[in-house]
Amino acid sequence: MRIGVLTGGGDCPGLNAVIRAIVRKAVDVKGDTVLGFYDAWDGVLEQRYIELSTETVRGLLPRGGTILGTRRGSPFDTPDGITRLKKTFSDLKLEALIVIGGNGSLTVASMLYEQLGLPIIGVPKTIDNDVVGTDATFGFQTAVQIATDAIDRLHTTAESHDRVMVVEVMGRDAGWIALHAGIAGGATAILVPEVPFDIDEVSQVVRRRHDRGRYASVVVVAEGARPKDGTLVLPERKLDRYRHEQLGDIAHFIAPEISARTGYESRVVQLGHIQRGGTPTAYDRVLSTRFGLSVVDAVHEKAFGEMVVLKCGAIERVKMSVTQGCTRMIDPALFADVAATFFG
Repeated sequence: MRIGVLTGGGDCPGLNAVIRAIVRKAVDVKGDTVLGFYDAWDGVLEQRYIELSTETVRGLLPRGGTILGTRRGSPFDTPDGITRLKKTFSDLKLEALIVIGGNGSLTVASMLYEQLGLPIIGVPKTIDNDVVGTDATFGFQTAVQIATDAIDRLHTTAESHDRVMVVEVMGRDAGWIALHAGIAGGATAILVPEVPFDIDEVSQVVRRRHDRGRYASVVVVAEGARPKDGTLVLPERKLDRYRHEQLGDIAHFIAPEISARTGYESRVVQLGHIQRGGTPTAYDRVLSTRFGLSVVDAVHEKAFGEMVVLKCGAIERVKMSVTQGCTRMIDPALFADVAATFFG
């Protein structure tokens, strides 16, 4: 078969491991031809690609990022996008296209399958762990480990200077990274998008900790965290070209508010894109490899319109359409019954 592969959305540790696994099974085992498209859908529409081989993917397992490059956007964004997409399938004689992406990329992929009948299969990825239909996405464990390591280091400097460290991590709509890294790192408080916070309550938690003789606190906040109505006024955020709010500043508003209410010196640490970069953990390498091998089987079984997922430790398949307009939120019990027990 002639199979295309693209990586879409934000980069993510484990993408190269998926590409490697796809090529090793498709080319070496099945005798397929695999075309890797550069820069996501842009490469498909512009027919910019490379024929992937065993030599091409050698050494990719521990390498972060994606050798194919990635961008946001879709064929629906331009008037002639669908026409050019169909032309690529025809010109290159593509029999299947594997889309490795998060909620946005998989939503686009499912729409192209449903509306045009194109032979597309998905592989879920995101450090945010918020794709519906799968128990986990690769990249998440790596991001959590990076954030946890940072929190561990911040505890010592916070204790040395009697400071409150407000650590901002990624998580636009779901607080998986903040929740897991906060629990693992022994955070004083964790703020996530799913549970609006009251800045007075957060400050009380910090003050209570200091009253017990601990003169340092680490507050972990997801970039998409929101205050309860009427508790903290945030400036209106600008929108990017995809109509998404430009995040990445919430910690700069929380830290001075905590200082004003407690009298304790606060500092902001934004981990930003360091969470996306670098070497994937062993867990993410294994999950990426399993996804890559399984999606080739799905291609040969013509399971178009589906994506490979992790369910109770096994690799299964579900319809890509489950991702449309949906976000997988954190487990409320994990926040309320586990994390909150240690606040303060």
